[in-house]
Amino acid sequence: MRLLLAEDERSLSRAIIAILQKNNYSADAVYNGKEALEYLETGNYDGVILDIMMPKMDGITVLKKLREKGNLVPVLMLTAKSEINDKVLGLDSGANDYLTKPFNTKELLARIRAMTRSQTTQTTSQLRVGNITLDRATFEMSSPSGSFRLANREFQMLELLMANPGHLISAERFMEKIWGYDSDAEINVVWVYISYLRKKLTALHADIHIKATRNAGYSLEDIR
Repeated sequence: MRLLLAEDERSLSRAIIAILQKNNYSADAVYNGKEALEYLETGNYDGVILDIMMPKMDGITVLKKLREKGNLVPVLMLTAKSEINDKVLGLDSGANDYLTKPFNTKELLARIRAMTRSQTTQTTSQLRVGNITLDRATFEMSSPSGSFRLANREFQMLELLMANPGHLISAERFMEKIWGYDSDAEINVVWVYISYLRKKLTALHADIHIKATRNAGYSLEDIR
């Protein structure tokens, strides 16, 4: 799952990005409202963490412009203020939720899960395809033969594949969703992580496999 963080306090931004990455989210950081709107107009995000007080364009204005354009991406508003009027204004402008700084890490993660829940096809924390289960809470891939705790990008790639079984996902799509537009990574890194996942699926005696279709992408297929 890919998030955009718009927060002008650099130290706080770095801390939030570290928290998100540790919990297997891909996240891009911007530091003003104008940049946030540009990223949201050109990028494909599953959710936005948007500070209200930002230079160039405040978070409320960004939110209003987003909703005026019909962009329904889930938005969590951040602010150092606790006045009820700010909360009401944010929610009335189209925010999905609201969090006052300073906040607890567990509460931040819980609110992100809540606001993005409608974006996912599964209502539980587990995805199942064939004899393979992926637990979104523990980042474990398991079968009756055993389990592996996946690294961040392994988890995100398998989650995308298992949420769309049988559908082709291009290497460019993986790069966009998981590494982000600003990444310096080469596109062949996708193949490297596909290889890691294939080895783990084989070790778990999976009855599904990741099929590569030349010049098209990858798909999760049943081999029973």
